Amino acid sequence: MTMKYLQGYPPALVAQAQTLLDRGELAPMLARKYPEPHEVRSDKALFDYTQALKQRYLRNADPLSRVCYDAKLKVVQHALGTHTRATTKQGNRLKARREIRVATLFKEAPADFLKMIVVHELAHLKHLDHDKAFYQLCHHMAPDYSQLEFDLRLWLSCADVAAASPHVTPTAPDQTTR
Repeated sequence: MTMKYLQGYPPALVAQAQTLLDRGELAPMLARKYPEPHEVRSDKALFDYTQALKQRYLRNADPLSRVCYDAKLKVVQHALGTHTRATTKQGNRLKARREIRVATLFKEAPADFLKMIVVHELAHLKHLDHDKAFYQLCHHMAPDYSQLEFDLRLWLSCADVAAASPHVTPTAPDQTTR
């Protein structure tokens, strides 16, 4: 299986990750490094979690209308979360709505990975593009942001392998068919 989430990383680093994945050592290593689960299971809990981070780091940013888990976001389409803004006209006034949607797979992810994706989407409140200022803001909110992003990519690679491995139940000898 290719390391599709590590495209753009140095080939030597990708090869090292691939070796750990092939040996079955990568998932246990990540589980030891990120043992803490989170309790953010509902959309309301995710909204409150995101609002707390926003209040701490981005008090002056536009308010969020909605934050939710979204089962339609697919990792294959490279969307782990989305930030949308929509402007509607109400009479003579323009009203902005900002939403953050996080892929449902983060309900089961380690706490640090949920924080990384929420930090990433919050940074889009200030910076639309993935430029230097965007990543500086991500690092301000999560100092280990780059390591978390890399480890999340490794975790996604492990999840792909687990999803691709069929769970074969051995058949008892007396139940075999000929």
